[in-house]
Amino acid sequence: MIYTVTLNPSIDYVMFVDGFEAGALNRTSATAKFAGGKGINVSRVLQTLDVPSTALGFVGGFPGKFVEETLTAAGIQTAFTQVDEDTRINVKLKSGTETEINATGPTITEDNIEALFAQLRQTTAEDVVVIAGSVPSSVPNTIYSDMAKIVQETGAQFVVDAEKSLVEGILPYGPRLIKPNKVELEEMFDTTLTSDSDVLKYGRKLLDKGAQAVLVSLGGEGAIYVDGTQAYKVAAPKGDVINTVGAGDSTVAGMVAGFTQGLSQQDTLALAIASGSATAFNDDLAERAMIDTLLKNISITQLHEEG
Repeated sequence: MIYTVTLNPSIDYVMFVDGFEAGALNRTSATAKFAGGKGINVSRVLQTLDVPSTALGFVGGFPGKFVEETLTAAGIQTAFTQVDEDTRINVKLKSGTETEINATGPTITEDNIEALFAQLRQTTAEDVVVIAGSVPSSVPNTIYSDMAKIVQETGAQFVVDAEKSLVEGILPYGPRLIKPNKVELEEMFDTTLTSDSDVLKYGRKLLDKGAQAVLVSLGGEGAIYVDGTQAYKVAAPKGDVINTVGAGDSTVAGMVAGFTQGLSQQDTLALAIASGSATAFNDDLAERAMIDTLLKNISITQLHEEG
């Protein structure tokens, strides 16, 4: 089974307002509500790819119930830990430009954390755990490395998509895949990357630190993948970018779907980039028809380290 962990889920409440004016009464032209959070996004795109997963994490109150019911209605299994306070509601105000207001999220207790850890201790070598997204302020910053240690002990593979400070603590536990973007990779090594060979060089340094594979997203330029035996540049397909939120999560879902289904490395990378691009070209997360269309136009080049 694939398990996705979202420590701070949300309802993403999108409000479309024509000609928004601060300090005045504004009326929406349309609204939409989505179950949000990076791990949840991964589960949603996995479902689109017909790959089952179970969503873990912390939910509470009526917003938490909405998150659970939304995922269940989409056919996604959930096994969230219930907390006392409400799951956060994030507001996305779209009026020409987009303004985001993200809430803090509920207080997570030690008992809540232990309940999640108990679930992770039940994983086996047959499982994959995807840990993605931010950490609530009430949760220790060591939680990523704590989860990585548990999963390493159970033999499950784990995939991480998070900011620099969270990723660095899990590298010694041998993550199956980490997915920094170019800026995050620069921050990790306090450097500036000006070429594909630079990205490859510093991606390999993450392998030296313990990662089994690294996928560096380059936005509209695609991505560079490197593991212990091979490296590839994947060019992103061309299209009108509508929505970058969730594109990285969709890429992770494509990678996980590929390697759990036994696809070749190149086919896995193609699925990952097609999934991420399909989200970027859509109002919401990727749709299967778009993924299948984009798969026909993915260009992959093998890279060799210079020198």
